[in-house]
This record gives sequence, structure tokens and C-alpha cells, in this order.
Amino acid sequence: MRTTLGLSWRLLRGGGRRGLLGSLLTLAAVAVSTGLLLFAVGANHAFAARSAADAWRHPAKAHGTPTAIEALTTDGVRGKPVTVVELAALSGDAPVPPGMKRFPKAGEVWTSPALRDLMRTLPADQLSQRFPTRTPTGTLGRAAVAHPGELVAVVGHAASDPSMTAARSDAMAVDNVASPTRIDRYGTGSQSSYAFVYQMLAAIASVLMVVPLLVFGGAAARLTVARRDQRLAALRLVGATPGQVVGITTAEAVLTAAAGAVLGTVLFAAALPALTQITIGGGTWYASDLWPGVWTPLVLLAVPVLVGLSAVVGLRRVVVSPLGVARRATPPALRAVRPLAFLAIVIAFGLVAGSLTSFGRAGLVILLVFLALAFIGINLVGPWIVALIGRVAAGTARGPARLLAGRRLMDDPRSAWRTVAGIALTGFVAGFLALLNPSAAMFHHGSANRLEILVPSASAEHVASAARDRLRGLPAKVTVEQREDAAGEGRVTTVRAAVDGAPADVDRARTALTGLVPGHTATTPADADQASTGLLGDLRTGALTVLGVSFLIAITSAGITGASAVLDRRQTYAMLRLAGTPLEVLDRARRQETLIPLAVMGGGSLLTGLFFGMPFAVDFGYSGALTLAGFLVVGFGGIIGAGALSRPLLRAVTTDPTPRPD
Repeated sequence: MRTTLGLSWRLLRGGGRRGLLGSLLTLAAVAVSTGLLLFAVGANHAFAARSAADAWRHPAKAHGTPTAIEALTTDGVRGKPVTVVELAALSGDAPVPPGMKRFPKAGEVWTSPALRDLMRTLPADQLSQRFPTRTPTGTLGRAAVAHPGELVAVVGHAASDPSMTAARSDAMAVDNVASPTRIDRYGTGSQSSYAFVYQMLAAIASVLMVVPLLVFGGAAARLTVARRDQRLAALRLVGATPGQVVGITTAEAVLTAAAGAVLGTVLFAAALPALTQITIGGGTWYASDLWPGVWTPLVLLAVPVLVGLSAVVGLRRVVVSPLGVARRATPPALRAVRPLAFLAIVIAFGLVAGSLTSFGRAGLVILLVFLALAFIGINLVGPWIVALIGRVAAGTARGPARLLAGRRLMDDPRSAWRTVAGIALTGFVAGFLALLNPSAAMFHHGSANRLEILVPSASAEHVASAARDRLRGLPAKVTVEQREDAAGEGRVTTVRAAVDGAPADVDRARTALTGLVPGHTATTPADADQASTGLLGDLRTGALTVLGVSFLIAITSAGITGASAVLDRRQTYAMLRLAGTPLEVLDRARRQETLIPLAVMGGGSLLTGLFFGMPFAVDFGYSGALTLAGFLVVGFGGIIGAGALSRPLLRAVTTDPTPRPD
């Protein structure tokens, strides 16, 4: 073992400048993969933390003797929702709410930091007069607040208070309202429907990001593969055992990957303050939520293991046929089972796609599995198609550059695929998300100046009269309206106050109407649309975030693998240069090796993504078309730009063709 580690360290140190550059490319690839992988894991951790902070607010019926009463209402101020949890103790052992030091007494108000600051900033008649006390009794801790800007209040009542006995009824989503419920504990294990939707979308986004990252991370172990295979083949020919070759390769890959994983963690930590400013779900993020927590050491362990396994898997030719490697014999052709496996995945998804949405959580799991299989299928069929493209390019070549590019694609399609794999997998992501990118026409904004309260029909006129008295002096007109219930359960009566004024006047009207009908809060149609509109906006933000990560993977992959490919073939390039081939021809051939398969595989994976996204299409308006256009522009531009970075390296390796010991 000591001999293996010592020899691995000697090979790393003795590889020369270009050997060191190859190791640095691997380290950079692993660092980028680790940082983005931590971001994907951290996003799921953050949504889970938000769900836990929200769950306790939804009352869970007591299993034993009730010790408290809990109710939930949602108010609004300045167009933002204000979550109000109302509590009343039934005995001395009422459960202490999360984020609080004790159970609130009657008349006490505990607020989130953001709501506390807003109560201090706004005039009392716009916000703080809605609560029993204008000065908060205490501040809610982290466990009770989903995000830094969330407006939450916990109000203590007596059990006999009318607000703790009146049933809640509101036009808003059921997740935002809960009638008084006798409890003996908080429903910390429950999950609102919106929290589930966000976690489901986070899981889908994670698969869209993590699988290409794993492919990229695995490919990192194969960077400068030709140089390494030549060294290991020489060791085999002078007597090294297969076990020693595997040990040397594993140690070299794991050492480099471990350093890259640590660097990636540092980069993620440095980017964390900026990542917390991404607004999803109504607010920004706590850094502690986005940090993966206990998953961090698992990621740091898994990345080197993945890279080590990938390196060992690629050793079959060295172990079995070291002489063939030393002589640079062309590897056997890829089997046709690859496209057949890809077609099987596509056909299987087409058969079940139409019914996935009816399976609930099981449908989500099936979708995630198929997304992962789609990535695997694209990565599997990619080298086979690249080899096919090489044969077509070589057979139709009318110049030396196209002929060199075609021959290279035929001889080593796996290496050529690694250069374009990132953008091809990003094409699938862009196609899938294009149909999940809502257009502006889907964002419905109801009136924000029309306050409504659902009331019993018998007391509607009395409530309307009391509302007029409370709103005297404000530009508001109060009317009574009867309409059919949206659920088809008969007619409902609404007292409506149309406020002809600024948002400040609307907030004053909300404050004036607070407590007019116990258990009924004045809301606007805009409040009712807020959750669905916010979800659509977050869907767009999430899609752009995932696309941004995918583009970063693709462009980084193209740049790193392109430089690695030049280092792998430096002797071939040098010999061609000595034979009189112009540098411009070599450079044009190098570019065509990337651009030709990129055009074919990028377009194919884009169409595959569209096919997989069709069953879940939200809308395909201008935003969807712009997403596709952005993918083409940024993708091709990024690949061309990243590929251009290899030109100085190509010039350097062809300047001095003298054989080197590395």
C-alpha cells in the first residue's frame, strides 16, 4: 500500500508542467461539480426547512386530552401576506410553540423580525392596531419563521374569546386558513399543499442538475486519459500487476478529487451569501437552510469515491491489453445496443407519461426515475452517435480539416462526447423547462383595492352598516353582494368595501375592519391570487436558476475537456505540425470535432427534453420561445468561447514537438 501511494505521488509530481496542468484540470472539474452538487443538495435541505417552519401553524386534532386551541388566518399589508396564528390555553401544560420560549398569554403578540420592524415603520392605523397590543411581546425564533422576510404573528387569546370559537371561512386557499382546533401538540410533521409542490419542484430541479453533475464529475476522472493510459500501460509492460495499476490509478484520482472537493466546498461557502438572495416562495433564504448540513461530509466523501470508481472503470484496456494501449491501437467499435436502450427509455416514458399526474407522490417518484434514465440514455447513446457522425463527416470531407475531425470522431468517440456532453445534457434541461415556463398571460392579478368579508346572510346588512361606521373618513364604498359559491354549495354573502385610494388607504381599511366578524378577515381578490401567481413566478425563477446551473456545467465542461483533449493528443498534433499541416487547419479540425456533434446532439437532446416535458406543459408563450432561443445563443456561444480557450494551448504543444518524459 505504501509503495502504491508513493508511486502515485511520484507520478503526480513527475508529470511535468503539462502533467500538472492535466491534474489541475481534473481538480477544477471536481471543484465545480462539488460546489454545484452542494447547491442542489442545499436547495432540497432549504425547502424541507421551510416546510418544517410552516407545518406547526396548521392545527392537528388532539389524539389525547386537548391542552390548547389553535387557529390560523392570513391577513395582508402592502401587498404581502401576514400569517396570524391564534392560540388559547386550555390547561397549564399547553405545548410551547416552535420558536417561542413559552406559551403566549391572552393579549400577547409575538412577531417575526420582519413583522416587528414593519409594525415600527408603518403608522399604527395601517398595521399594529389590528393586534391586541401595538408593541410585540416577543420575537419569534428561527423555528417559527420560514424565511427572513416572512410576516408572522402569534396572538394569545382566552379560550372563551369569540375568535377562538368562530369557524373560519375565507375565499383564500385552504392552506392559509384553519378553524379553531383543539390540540395537544403541533402538527410539525404535516405539510401544506404548497410546501409539497415546492419540494416536488425542488426534487425535479435536483435531478435536472445532479445527474449532469455526476456525469461531469465522472468524466473528470477521464481527463487527460491518453497520457495516463500510456504511463500505466508502460508500468504493466515492465511487470506491474493489475492490482498495482488499479491502486495507483485510484490513489491518484482520489487524491486529486479530494483536493477538488474541498476547494468546491470553499467556493460554495463563498457564494452562499449571494445564493441566499434568490427569491422563491415569497422571500429569500437563511444561509443555514441552504447549507446542506449533515449532507456536506457525505458529498465530500461521495465525490472522490465517484471519481475513483470512474477512473478504475476506464482501466479495462490498460489491464487487459497494455500493448494495444502502448501502440495506440483503435479501440473496438461501440455496440448498437446503446441506441436501442435509449429508444426503450423514450418509448417506456411515452406509455406512462399521460397518467403520471394522477399517481400523486408515486407519480413524482416515477418522473424522477425517468428523468434520471433519460440523462443516462443520452449519455449512453452520445458516443455511438458521435462515432456515426465521424463516419459521415470523414466520408463527405472536401478538405483536410473536416477529414481530420471525422477521423478523430471515429477513432475516439468517447473522448469527443465528453467535450459536448455538458451542452447536450443542458439541451435536455432547456427543452424540458421550456414547457414549464409560464407566459405573462398566465399571471392573473385580481383587484387589490376591493376588500371582502364572507358573512352569514342574516347578518349581512348589520355587518355592512358597522363596516360603513368603521370606514368613515376613508374613500371606501360598502356594498352587499350575493353570488354562487365557487364550490357549488349554494349562495354566499359578501360584504364588499371598494377603496378608492392608495395602498396606505387599503391597509387602513383592513385595520378598521379587523375583528368586525370574528373568524373572518377582510381580503382582496389579489390576496386570493397571490399564492398561485407567486407559484408561477417561482416556477419561472426556478427554471432560470436550473438553466443557469446547467449552462455553467456545460461551458465549464467544454472548456476543461477541450483543454484536456489537446493535452491528450499533443504528440499527434506535434507530428502533424512537423509534417507541414498548418496550425489553422489543426485548429479548424479541433473546432469541428466539437461543433458538428454539438449541433446534432444538442438538437436531439433538446427535442428529447421537449418530449419529456409535454405531459406537464404549463404554457408555451413568448417566454418558452425565448428560453429555447436563449439556450441556443448562450449554449453555442459558451461552447465556442470555451473552445477558443484551447487555441493557445494547441499553439504551445505544437511549438516544440520534442518527445517529453511525461
